[in-house]
Amino acid sequence: MKGRSYMQISPITERHEGLLLPPEPLWYAAQTRSNFERRIAAELAAKQIESYLPAYEEIHQWKDRKKTIAVPLFPGYVFVRFVDRPEIRLRVLQTAGVVRVLGQAGEIEPIPQTQIEAVRAVVESRVKYRVHPLLREGKPVRVIRGPLTGLKGLLVHIKNEARLVVSVPLLGQSVAAEVNTRDVEPAAFTRQVRA
Repeated sequence: MKGRSYMQISPITERHEGLLLPPEPLWYAAQTRSNFERRIAAELAAKQIESYLPAYEEIHQWKDRKKTIAVPLFPGYVFVRFVDRPEIRLRVLQTAGVVRVLGQAGEIEPIPQTQIEAVRAVVESRVKYRVHPLLREGKPVRVIRGPLTGLKGLLVHIKNEARLVVSVPLLGQSVAAEVNTRDVEPAAFTRQVRA
């Protein structure tokens, strides 16, 4: 069911060529209490609910030592993948530290699989990256060479350096990875329309 991420999907099984099929799990963003992200990801794993907590390493220094700490890329959020059924949604919401599942008008809203994959590709690549404010403007590009090959995003220039910005609009945040302008080409984005 790729490409249907913004459609409201019924928790009831769907018909496909006369057969009843269970709905496919979708990604959602769970807002968390401050500094609960890792604890929530661990508790969801114990409940056998898939989650994704993108993080980067940062060196913290105290008077007597230095330590490398994993810091959430999007503080206050954990991505959770589940079929939106009342009993499963309740299990997610009853996880200690979960405040709510993001959405609009009283309905939770799925995050397209492509956005999760794009964030995962940036985090797992060896390029430098950092959190970037959500951009609504910019030149859409596709990476054609290097560790981010195939990713689409917006090309921006910050301090004379080109960056590929991959956005998660529901969170109101983005990730900006350094790219060489020779490694990108113009790309047309297809706008997703809510049904």
